[in-house]
Amino acid sequence: MRRRAADYRRRVRRRLSIWIWVFLVLFSVAGCVLIFVQHNFQDQDHSQIQNQDQDRQTLLDRNVRNIQVTHNKLNLTKEIGSANSYARQLLEQMTLAKAYVVVAKEHNNLHLAWQLSSKIRNCQSLLSKAAMRADPITQEEAEPLIISLSSLILKSQDAHYDLATTMMTMKSHIQALEARANAATVQSAYFGNLAAESLPKNLHCVNVKLLADWITNTRIKELADENNNSPRLLDNNLYHFCLFSDNLVAVSAVVNSTVSNADHPKQLMFHIVTNDANYAAMQAWFVTNDFKGSMIEIQKVEDFTWLNASYSPAVKKSKRVDFFGYPLEVSQDSETDPRFLNQKYESLLNHLRFYIPEIYPHLEKVVFLDDDVIVQKDLTPLFSLDLHGNVNGAVETCLEAHHRLYKYLNFSNPVLSSKIDPQGCGWAFGLNVFDLVAWRNANVTGMYHYWEEQNADGNLWKLGTLPAGLLAFYGRTEPLDRRWHVLGLGFDVNIDSRMIESAAVVHFNGNMKPWLKIGFGRYKPLWQRCSRKQMFIKLEMREAWHKRRKVAEPCN
Repeated sequence: MRRRAADYRRRVRRRLSIWIWVFLVLFSVAGCVLIFVQHNFQDQDHSQIQNQDQDRQTLLDRNVRNIQVTHNKLNLTKEIGSANSYARQLLEQMTLAKAYVVVAKEHNNLHLAWQLSSKIRNCQSLLSKAAMRADPITQEEAEPLIISLSSLILKSQDAHYDLATTMMTMKSHIQALEARANAATVQSAYFGNLAAESLPKNLHCVNVKLLADWITNTRIKELADENNNSPRLLDNNLYHFCLFSDNLVAVSAVVNSTVSNADHPKQLMFHIVTNDANYAAMQAWFVTNDFKGSMIEIQKVEDFTWLNASYSPAVKKSKRVDFFGYPLEVSQDSETDPRFLNQKYESLLNHLRFYIPEIYPHLEKVVFLDDDVIVQKDLTPLFSLDLHGNVNGAVETCLEAHHRLYKYLNFSNPVLSSKIDPQGCGWAFGLNVFDLVAWRNANVTGMYHYWEEQNADGNLWKLGTLPAGLLAFYGRTEPLDRRWHVLGLGFDVNIDSRMIESAAVVHFNGNMKPWLKIGFGRYKPLWQRCSRKQMFIKLEMREAWHKRRKVAEPCN
């Protein structure tokens, strides 16, 4: 067998398949993609962790700032209430030190009193600074004052200012301060009443100017006589209103607001009674100005000769009256209730409301208005109300306990307690519908005289006409809807605006009258739109006429 010849040529390598190369390329690309994706995921996780850390840090900073803000706005009053606060310790030591100041002065130890007062002033200064910066008092600030005050208090105790001595001294001082506080309360109420009864200078000048017109112009007197003799004043088919006042500005506001809101103002009759001092000014004002065709009658109380001391108990009590109808002297005794210091309570004009049938014997029904009211709606429907045989129609005020009869009257008197229910409902003067026929039949004026005589010593009530009215009209009062009459605008600043808007009459009872500077600014526009604007426009026209005539002004 032949042997194969040896082949010395270099063997050629076999090439890899194309598919193998494709597989290797795809594997490499996939590996690169996986590596890239894993790297990006790690970067995102790291950034999220960093963001979360930043958010936590931001929230922590915000909470720290909130804590700091809360700390900066620390309430010093709350800190004083804390048992561990330095402010409370300082206040307690200041209180004790003030007591020892009084005791030291009593024993003529002026040096110790001066030292205590100096430390007290330092404590007050520190508390004021803490309150201004709204930061708590630190130990470094409080410790020196506490130590120095403690040493002074111990020094005071060593000076035999024991607890019994301190208590007796402080008790006497407390009693003296209470007496001074009571006297100051009575005095402030007295001055408040004086302010309520006074008139601003410009309004006082109105009376003076009108008085000059009354004296110089005879035509005004002729027109006044014609008005007072008009047959319309006796016509019971018309609507009759009566007012008793010496305040021209207030009466003008009542009349103006009533006619402005009336559907038929020419059918309104106003019967006004004043005193001799203001009679001329009122006549001059109402005669020379037109109130939408309404008729206005002016009388003065001095012409009622039948109203004398032999007939009226009220006249007996008003012997000490001056030219304006008010008492010449009023007691400022500290035992007197400040509410009863108003001199108007003793004015005879204030008691004329009990003599309406005698003043107007031909009338059958009238509406009585106080001079401190403002009318916001037509009042003529009041004349058609059915009083169910009662004499007086009024808004009751007994929704609250302090308007029950026992709050006005002294029921310890057996004469009163045997005839009157102490839980009876009170009502208000200011807007009243009076059936004068029923009044005369029930002899209400005689009942008023009876209770005035029973109260001759002031045992049943103190002053005012409301208690007497509650007794005289007891069992003869018909309650009206509360929207007819809203009270309290002269002492209560928080009356609901909706009640005021829906009221037919708003009453400025109290010392804060709207024509005074002390009146509530919230309620003044109600009065000014009915009186002040109209009055001063007419006064400007009158002053212009005076300037043309070159007549000297009575007031500046």
